[in-house]
Amino acid sequence: MFSDQVIANIDNALRTLTGRQVGSDRPYPARDIPDTLLRPWERQRAGRMMRVNHAGEIMAQALYTGQATGTDDPELQVQLQRARTEEEDHLRWCEARLRELDSRPSLLAPLWYGAGWSMGFLAARRGRASNLGLVVAVENQVEEHLNSHLDELPADDGRSRAIVAQMRDDEVGHAAKAEEMGAEKLPMPIRLAMGVFSKVLTRGALWI
Repeated sequence: MFSDQVIANIDNALRTLTGRQVGSDRPYPARDIPDTLLRPWERQRAGRMMRVNHAGEIMAQALYTGQATGTDDPELQVQLQRARTEEEDHLRWCEARLRELDSRPSLLAPLWYGAGWSMGFLAARRGRASNLGLVVAVENQVEEHLNSHLDELPADDGRSRAIVAQMRDDEVGHAAKAEEMGAEKLPMPIRLAMGVFSKVLTRGALWI
């Protein structure tokens, strides 16, 4: 029912933006790694980078929620909800690392959520192949972004690196599953617009 969808979407938005997401309860990737990052300026830098990753996970929550809401395909809804649950794990891990680094989430989180939900819902309304194509395009961008963070994070920040590496592996799996299910390649203008927005999110979340 429409009212149930509205309630579920509002609930997910509130849980995501207030740090009350559930996830799959997978173990924290950094749980057994000592925090050896001591220099204050390196901790600040790592905190900013993890804030960007956290903002990306806010958007991922919204994206998958919008995609699941916009499709009537039961199989696709199950897959999108499974991926969203893994993204909730990412969100919890990023929040935990931000606390450890005495940093904070982006103040623009509601903006990232709204943009992600709208993008996901509109792609879903274009059909199954387009819906899956958005998953591939987004996850490929995220994989590239996380690889760059693995290159840029301080060498002795093993805790952040463990989190980012696990997130990257999950994103690769999401893209591969979407391709297996019949994703189409999105038109070039859409992919270019996504690239521009990715840069806006990265720069905005880095400082705000």
